[in-house]
Amino acid sequence: MKVTPEKNEQVASLIFASIYPHYLNRLEKNGRTKEELNQVIEWFTGFDKDDLQTLIEEKVTFRTFFQKAKIHPNAHLIKGVVCGYRIEEIEDEFELYKQCRQMEKLIDELARGRKMEKILREEKI
Repeated sequence: MKVTPEKNEQVASLIFASIYPHYLNRLEKNGRTKEELNQVIEWFTGFDKDDLQTLIEEKVTFRTFFQKAKIHPNAHLIKGVVCGYRIEEIEDEFELYKQCRQMEKLIDELARGRKMEKILREEKI
């Protein structure tokens, strides 16, 4: 599927605090924890649990969330399909949408029981 400017804007204007509980519920149903969710988000964005709590309390949009994030240098290793979109085929002009899907991919892998060391990608030497 192709990302459209409208779809990108729709995701950019979503409030992170309204989506975070959905991530957490999904993971807890699959036996994972809030700490593991926060660990994955911290790896990807650089936000520790206090930063995350502040962003939730401030009800920031995904646009602000990703503008403030320090995306991990190995984020380019996150590949695959999420919600019908192949991450590596999302155009550069839709960077925010791509980052959102990359984070969802990590959360999806966590929910499916993948080991943390596989989720938190490392460059192969």
